[in-house]
Amino acid sequence: MRILVLGAGALGGYFGGRLQQAGAEVAYLVRPRRQAQLAQDGLVIESPFGAARLLARTIAAAEAKPGWDLILLTCKAYDLADAIATIRPAVDAGTAILPVLNGLSHVATLQDAFGAGAVLGGLAKIQATMGADGVVRQLNDWRWLTFGELDGRMSPRVEAFAALAGRAEGMVATAVPDILQRMWEKLTHLGTSAVGTVLMRANTGEIARSPGGIAFMHRVLERNAAIAAANGHPMPDSFMAEFRALFADTKGGYATSMLRDLEASGRIEADHILGFLLDQARAAGVPHEVHEAAYLHAKAYEQRRDAGRLPK
Repeated sequence: MRILVLGAGALGGYFGGRLQQAGAEVAYLVRPRRQAQLAQDGLVIESPFGAARLLARTIAAAEAKPGWDLILLTCKAYDLADAIATIRPAVDAGTAILPVLNGLSHVATLQDAFGAGAVLGGLAKIQATMGADGVVRQLNDWRWLTFGELDGRMSPRVEAFAALAGRAEGMVATAVPDILQRMWEKLTHLGTSAVGTVLMRANTGEIARSPGGIAFMHRVLERNAAIAAANGHPMPDSFMAEFRALFADTKGGYATSMLRDLEASGRIEADHILGFLLDQARAAGVPHEVHEAAYLHAKAYEQRRDAGRLPK
């Protein structure tokens, strides 16, 4: 299977490298700096599941051509428009696009760009980072890649990718017939975490230890579950019990990547997560004042960041 990975950072480098080890023909569509780094040092992975140093075939944007079975899209949501323009020359009628972005709004954007049949649904659960030295470091035992056809079919292309990825050490790849349900489940808990941690600038345990914190997080969770249900994806009882417990754990330390990006004065996925949930809450008639406050907070932060007014 010929796989083109957009980027070779934490997600793209890790999953691309593992697929490469499993026998896939992998190339990385990267910017010049990363291309030079990979040419000099190779793709270096440090992981509890085995270190690796791999020869990495790289392609510059101007060199992108069709002929790929699958394109793995690992960009941040705020880079989606640029990502679409970058991969467009590489997409043909036989190409499947597998995005593993947070949220859901990217699905319609990709379908508009490439056609509904080209786009798969996908989720990644991994904690990894890429240092300034270009080394991809896996930080814990999370290594899950979940994917499927958006219409629920177990298609030949999904089965072929599952067979390949199933041979890869250091990752657990699963093809599912209900990827949209899985994506709504992730958005429900991620959106709850993002609303809470962005508004409070604290992790889940710190919020739980604060007066009213547990009740607040449970209320946001219930509202996000109601949004999902209004879109045809009710949350299972077991899911709700799991995340009620997580948000009530006073010893918990979970913080979203959005909070980490805020604290690092970085770019954030405000529109893709918080804005999307606010729009969906309004459409579903779900009380949305908390979603409105979280989105406003995030957009005001972006205004300050763009004006160079964040604390040094």
